[in-house]
Amino acid sequence: PSHPAPFTEMGKIIKGQRKGKSPIFRAHVKHRVAPAKFRTLDFNERNGYVKGVVREIIHDPGRGAPLAVVMFRHPHKYGAVKETFLAAEGMHTGQFIYCGKKAQLAVGNVLPIGNLPEGTIICNVEQNVGDRGVMARASGNSAVIVGHNAEANKTRLKLPSGAKKVVSGSVRAMVGIVAGGGRNEKPILKAGVSYHKYKVKRNCWPYVRGVCMNPVDHPHGGGNHQHLGTPSTCGRRMPPGKKCGLIAARRTGRISGGLGSIKD
Repeated sequence: PSHPAPFTEMGKIIKGQRKGKSPIFRAHVKHRVAPAKFRTLDFNERNGYVKGVVREIIHDPGRGAPLAVVMFRHPHKYGAVKETFLAAEGMHTGQFIYCGKKAQLAVGNVLPIGNLPEGTIICNVEQNVGDRGVMARASGNSAVIVGHNAEANKTRLKLPSGAKKVVSGSVRAMVGIVAGGGRNEKPILKAGVSYHKYKVKRNCWPYVRGVCMNPVDHPHGGGNHQHLGTPSTCGRRMPPGKKCGLIAARRTGRISGGLGSIKD
């Protein structure tokens, strides 16, 4: 006799679940040029400086900021070493770049932030010594040195988000702001531009709202009018098929008040 099929499905697999396993949501990295990083921290940078020259300014698909190809002499043998830096605004081909503790304060140079005066505008800041730059890297972004604590070798930064962060005074940063600022000011105008923008990034466009789906497709779907029907917030430990909307929201609604409410 035929047995009934086990009752396993309550609906379709929503997009948030498919992103964990499906290969179609991986980043599109086939045409990326190179990871944008500082030199590996060595004796020369810790105690003096090294000199490089900007060979060219190039575009990296999927990245808003241009990259600078910088050539350095090999520290131990004959030959050159090519590094790919984030380009700072004002950087040009043929420019000399100095990296190290004793480098001068000039746009494009890479120094430990403990050696920079307060108020200096920096970008591509390391979070830990030697990680080669992780903060303030998007086009037009920069961080500001707020203050130093020389005894503890700590420096306080203001990040692009407005948050303050204390890091070691030995972490490196590039002087200046990341090139490519004002990228968001140009209007998209048509869907084809968005298509090509996200084609080189990842599969995240077009974005379909849950309320315009059917109940089988999404927890927000269904109804004679497009409405949620339930709160849009959900818990951190909800099952994957229900985990949508505002996940583990601390607060909802519009943010009222100005920047004066942010405490230093």
